[in-house]
Amino acid sequence: MMRAGLKSFASRRSFATVRDKLNELGSQMPQGGPPTGLVSAVAGISAVGFLGYNSVFTVQGGQRVVLWSRISGVKDAVYAEGMHPRMPLIEYPVPFDVRTRPRNVQSLTGSKDLQMVNITLRVLSKPNTSELAWIYKRLGHDYDDRVLPSIVNEVTKAVVACYNASELLTKREQVSNEIRHRLVVRAADFRIILDDVSITHLSFSHEYTAAVEAKQVAQQDSERARYIVEKAIQEKKSIIVKAEGEAQAARLVGKAIQNNPGFVKLRKIDTAKEIAGTVARSQGKVYLNADSLLINILGNEQLGEDTSAKKRGWFR
Repeated sequence: MMRAGLKSFASRRSFATVRDKLNELGSQMPQGGPPTGLVSAVAGISAVGFLGYNSVFTVQGGQRVVLWSRISGVKDAVYAEGMHPRMPLIEYPVPFDVRTRPRNVQSLTGSKDLQMVNITLRVLSKPNTSELAWIYKRLGHDYDDRVLPSIVNEVTKAVVACYNASELLTKREQVSNEIRHRLVVRAADFRIILDDVSITHLSFSHEYTAAVEAKQVAQQDSERARYIVEKAIQEKKSIIVKAEGEAQAARLVGKAIQNNPGFVKLRKIDTAKEIAGTVARSQGKVYLNADSLLINILGNEQLGEDTSAKKRGWFR
């Protein structure tokens, strides 16, 4: 109990000491608050700094700025990249991105022969920098979302309706150029510049695609049948020519035999040469009768005559 009392007495004494020191410091401070001159100086510096900071604006790369004034509204002047002056609290800069931006626009339209065509255009557009005030007053920052989808669909439908489905494929470059020319003229009414317009996708309905494939298959079958007929005609002609040649050859052979009986022996000699060459090129050994191989082209009687002639000549 005594220890607890001593601790509480010490804490009260230290608290009283801190309180006395704080009162002493408070009595030493000057009465009436901070000096008026210091406050005025700080306020003046802050006001000058605020006005100086808001009296200029910076235009970033790839941007243009128009000024909106509380007094006169949107000004016609367009500010390029860099730092420019303005009236603080009265004029406010409105930036515009003037870089070329791509956009894909898809359109479903009909051709001249009433075929549905799904076409996709890629458009590169940017605002006319000298007409940014007009664009901001009438269209706003989302000028491309407001204008491009409608005019692209309008021009695409008008151009595609002038061509058949087959011509859209065979004259694709011509169709693309015509769409580009019309779109450039149409976008100029809204102060929009189109750098490029190109067809990225072109497709037809499933029914038309199936009909085109069936037509191609039929044409291929027709060409194949025409080829077969022509081949048969040529084969017939070749057979006729071959038969005529063989008949002519037979007549010539018969005439040659009739005029010269030695022609048959000459043909036998040629045949015997071919047979002898075939037998000589064979790997195995062949023992056959010379008469069966047509090698004995002179015949037994001729051989006998030649032998007797040789004998008579020997004994002379």
